Amino acid sequence: MDSSDEAQLQQRAVEAIRKKLVGKKLSYKDVYTVMDEIVNKRLGDVLTTYFAASGYSKGFSNQELYFLTKAMVETGDRLKFKGIVADKHSIGGVAGTRTTLIVVPIIAAAGFKIPKSSSRAITTPTGTADDMEILAPVELTKEKIYEVVAKTNGCLVWGGKFNLAPADDILINVEKPLLFESYDKVLVSIMAKKIAFGSNHVVIDVPYGKMVKVHSIKDAKILKNKFEYLAKRFHIKIRVIINRTDEPAGRGIGPILETREALRVLQQKPNKPLDLEIRSLNLSANLLELCLEDSPQRLQDEIKEKYGNCFGWATRLLEEGTAFKKFEEIIKAQGGKNNMDSEDLKPGSFSFEVKAGKRGVIKKIDGMNLTLVAKMLGAPVEKGAGIYLNKKIGEKFEKGDTVYTLFAQTVYNLEETKKALDNFKIMAIA
Repeated sequence: MDSSDEAQLQQRAVEAIRKKLVGKKLSYKDVYTVMDEIVNKRLGDVLTTYFAASGYSKGFSNQELYFLTKAMVETGDRLKFKGIVADKHSIGGVAGTRTTLIVVPIIAAAGFKIPKSSSRAITTPTGTADDMEILAPVELTKEKIYEVVAKTNGCLVWGGKFNLAPADDILINVEKPLLFESYDKVLVSIMAKKIAFGSNHVVIDVPYGKMVKVHSIKDAKILKNKFEYLAKRFHIKIRVIINRTDEPAGRGIGPILETREALRVLQQKPNKPLDLEIRSLNLSANLLELCLEDSPQRLQDEIKEKYGNCFGWATRLLEEGTAFKKFEEIIKAQGGKNNMDSEDLKPGSFSFEVKAGKRGVIKKIDGMNLTLVAKMLGAPVEKGAGIYLNKKIGEKFEKGDTVYTLFAQTVYNLEETKKALDNFKIMAIA
């Protein structure tokens, strides 16, 4: 392509961005041109940011969402697997709640393929890819992914390593400093990655509440309808689960703390977080139901006879250690460490316990401040940084009890964060 052609394409992309900024609808040609310019790094950060902002302020029609998803996929590579390909994704925005590390091995242990592409942190202190990286490499080639999935049925990798929906990763980087993603961008980002990864049976977790991205049940239902619309357009079987969320599932916030809790569930340790286990089992059961519906009748009858339903199936796989054994296989296949135990994972060596000045009960946890404080401590770059919630909503405490604990890998980060706590209150008490 010569310089005059490049200039012409860039001008078309600029005109498309201008159209969106004033609220006009985009054609597929408009959208594809913008995505192609972004992927080939000809648009620049400023114009890319304008495009991201236009979607945040004006939103997209369902047709435009289809165009965006299609263009994101078509301007990158794709993975192809035969048969049922399962996937699970949360729209994010909840600190902690690391269900994916539990769901993937349960589904893989059940015999279904689940090649999982995960993101790094955007609006939370850590992402699934940041957490899995503690246990095994997540930046795998396409060939390595095929190899891992062939061996184990599953994988947990970072999607930004290779050329799958590459425009999405560039848009994520321009949004990250502002800690925002529009609902439409979340929708397109998730669906483009699912399609590029060859997923055809997908469960989407949509948490809503004051501490997460989606604040109302009304908005959650709108998002659910859009997911279902896109899934139908791309011939994907989908189930969208809406959850009221006022606090993290689990107590650990930050890469090592979250990974440790997921391992405690998989290893069925006495100190496992029950709320994280229940949420993970619910997501697993829903995904197993979707996959089982398209499985041979013989398997459907066998599961009903042995376990009663898919929740019972998922529970058995977890309680008998089959899921943890599968997770060990995935870790090893991805080049990770053998014989990993949850208690081998230690948070940062510099810590500070925040104690109650009087007796009371936890009334509220502020998700935004939780994220900001964890980032001040060094998460997600410093894996040992984070916050452990010794008390959660509804739990009582006495004067002098520890309500939460800060962890950092440097004295500087810990001391600077301690100074900021009065301005970034994590908990409200009654």
